[in-house]
Amino acid sequence: MTLPGKVAETGFPSSGVFWIRHDIDVSALLARQGFKIMIGPLEGYWQVYWNGRKLDEMTYAQLPGNNFPCYFAVPPEQIRAGKNTLAIRIYSPASPLVVPGRTLWAGPIVLDGKWFAKVERAFPELSPDAMDSAPRMTYRLPEMLPGSLYNARIHPLVRYSIAGVLWYQGESNVSRAYQYRIVLPTLIKGWREKWKRDDLPFYFCQVCNNNPKLSAPAESAWAELRESQSLALALPDTGQAITIDLGEAGDLHFRDKKTVGHRLFLIAEAKQYGKVDGQLVSFSGPVYDSIAIEAEKARVKFRSVDGGLVAVKLPPTYNVKTLTGETAPLIRNSPLSELEGFAICGADHKWIWADAKIDGDTVLVWSDKVPAPVAVRYAWADNPTCNLYNGAGLPASPFRTDDFPATTANARY
Repeated sequence: MTLPGKVAETGFPSSGVFWIRHDIDVSALLARQGFKIMIGPLEGYWQVYWNGRKLDEMTYAQLPGNNFPCYFAVPPEQIRAGKNTLAIRIYSPASPLVVPGRTLWAGPIVLDGKWFAKVERAFPELSPDAMDSAPRMTYRLPEMLPGSLYNARIHPLVRYSIAGVLWYQGESNVSRAYQYRIVLPTLIKGWREKWKRDDLPFYFCQVCNNNPKLSAPAESAWAELRESQSLALALPDTGQAITIDLGEAGDLHFRDKKTVGHRLFLIAEAKQYGKVDGQLVSFSGPVYDSIAIEAEKARVKFRSVDGGLVAVKLPPTYNVKTLTGETAPLIRNSPLSELEGFAICGADHKWIWADAKIDGDTVLVWSDKVPAPVAVRYAWADNPTCNLYNGAGLPASPFRTDDFPATTANARY
């Protein structure tokens, strides 16, 4: 049969117990990494087999409700490079089995197309009245309802003592980035109130780079969200890990989790435990401090320049999707500049890629096209090309020196 589609249209009975099987060609890279299989939403219950071994199942007791996909991890040790076989046994007791589009996939492999199918057991055809009266699972978890995530996931934990919070979230707020200036501090204050700890450590990640790279400076809701996150540092006992160099153009959920964890660890180590072997721990990359206009150039001063400002060498390619090994050539915006990622504008507010070089704990920024600069931006894009770090190997936080109206200023829940 060809999936997605209605199983009954292939000559199979409307309901019963069915097997479907598909051979999958897996690359050596994907075999080493492992991946998840997504199944559903489907009417009924099922078991999943990979190369003849049962991976997992979805029973009546486990099913969260209709229209919910389920995910099953395939460990790398069970995957071989080349041909693998996915088999699914489906029990559909009282509804015609339908496999909707984009229902079946394994990691980056879409499984639409030809499948082998077999009927294990056919059930009698039901009349329309009998079909309508058959019991069905109708409960659905609330989607994007205010308070639903807190009530389900956080409130049950309030009775327990916790040492602190490590937080990575924000992608779903990009369209309302400016409002996140209120949302994130409110969440932090609310949790501290619930745990009755005004000093509850809250260390969070600034959202990573994502989406295609642009050839010219532009407004960016992602950059506005990162700015909103940075403003939350005004609250005490907070810290921010920068991930602007870890993301992937084609995969929001980038795979380098280790570096993210290490940067959060540095914050906790420095703020909670102080010195290590008598040495202060560096936990932050360069942070914008101030700007001064000097004739045709702007001088930008930074804090957290541990070991000095550093221009890291840019690689020839950037990651599009490491899950599949996909990369793309990195095209320099300012090919003769020591630093990438800086843009400058004059009174007309028209942004131009700038040349920039390190001068002590400051960066000089200029462009021959902007003889009278008024503002500077750095890494102000969904997926910027940028290379300013400090001597501790930590990237600079994106910033802007202007206060021009944000594109998301009027977006609300």
